[in-house]
Amino acid sequence: MSFSLKKTCIAAAMFSTLLASQQALAHAHLASASPADQAVVTTSPNTLTLTFTEGIEGSFSGVSVVTTEGKNVDAGKLTVDSSDNKTVHVPLNGELKAGSYQVNWHVLSVDGHKTKGTYTFSVK
Repeated sequence: MSFSLKKTCIAAAMFSTLLASQQALAHAHLASASPADQAVVTTSPNTLTLTFTEGIEGSFSGVSVVTTEGKNVDAGKLTVDSSDNKTVHVPLNGELKAGSYQVNWHVLSVDGHKTKGTYTFSVK
């Protein structure tokens, strides 16, 4: 194999690796939340705010909140922030009692990738 052909093959392999890593980064991952993961809050939140690393398609995304007893918390419809499509808001209908809560989320990013995850917080 000639030196020039080797360089071309190496360059193509490097480009493929770079392209694959860029696609992996394109998925929407949870960047921050309020209440935050593992937070202990002293008052019941009225709204959950989740911020992702990519813009979100609200119609194909959702958030549910579950108590440690496995009961669903009454939550309103997820809305995408009008000034930042990376941020979603979920109103909580009613006061959360003292205890631990798990937030389950699934989102479709604007580039068409689906991701999901969970985090927890507690109300004291």
